Amino acid sequence: MRKLTESRWTGIALAALGVLMMVAGIHRGEMVVVLTKAVNICMECIGIG
Repeated sequence: MRKLTESRWTGIALAALGVLMMVAGIHRGEMVVVLTKAVNICMECIGIG
């Protein structure tokens, strides 16, 4: 019997779960929060903000 980690379906299931989690986050409005934090961090590293 093959291990679960060697199964092709494990990768497909994990990819589908990742897509579902991204859709749920976008639906909740988390994309704007993450983008705002990324811009702030980037500006601090460059030294503009």
